[in-house]
Amino acid sequence: MTRIAVIEDDLPTSNQLAGWIRSAKSGIVIDQWFTRDEAEAALAREHYDAVVLDIELGRERHAGVALINAINKLRQGTPVLVVSAMPAAIYRSIMKALDAWDYLQKTTFEEADFIETFLDILRTTQAQAPASAAPTPAGDALVLDPLWQRTPTWRGERINLPLTAQRILATLHQRSGEVVSYDELFEVVKSGRNRDNVRKHVSTIREALREVDPNFEGIENVPMRGFRWTGK
Repeated sequence: MTRIAVIEDDLPTSNQLAGWIRSAKSGIVIDQWFTRDEAEAALAREHYDAVVLDIELGRERHAGVALINAINKLRQGTPVLVVSAMPAAIYRSIMKALDAWDYLQKTTFEEADFIETFLDILRTTQAQAPASAAPTPAGDALVLDPLWQRTPTWRGERINLPLTAQRILATLHQRSGEVVSYDELFEVVKSGRNRDNVRKHVSTIREALREVDPNFEGIENVPMRGFRWTGK
């Protein structure tokens, strides 16, 4: 039985998120918690397959950060989806550094976006058997977590990337030396399945890698076709 924790202090929002989860997949048990104290007690007591939480609970502005840290200590690997009104431009990278699964900013996403992200969490965690995880070659400069729960690293340095950009990076890396077409990359883009959007994601990947390696030139643009990972 899949068990999910929804940690949100606003009752209507909590009920809405719980309703979306129920509509996404039947047979899910949902526990709704409204304060940091009761959430921490539940996290210590129960095993959750995933946690959906807000950053700000009551008057405690960063209660969600403390809860993510608690989850990482108690249940390492439990995916956390953050749904918050805090600006994504600031908080997405912070949440990724804390190994949260993804960050959705309130009022900027639709029910379909939430459900697709949530189902993606379930699909990946249910396929987390060791056989499903493609090992990273020894000595490879790029290290990726096949469950998307750990920030990728390049030559030992953490790189902060949104989940979609991580998927694109993983696809290119797995096909190292081959041209990955735009059509193939559309399969890992949740929305905006067009060439301009894919190019923007690739640009984000390059910028993130160049933050830790200014000389990075490991993604080759193949005109009219797609991209190739060279790892240089």
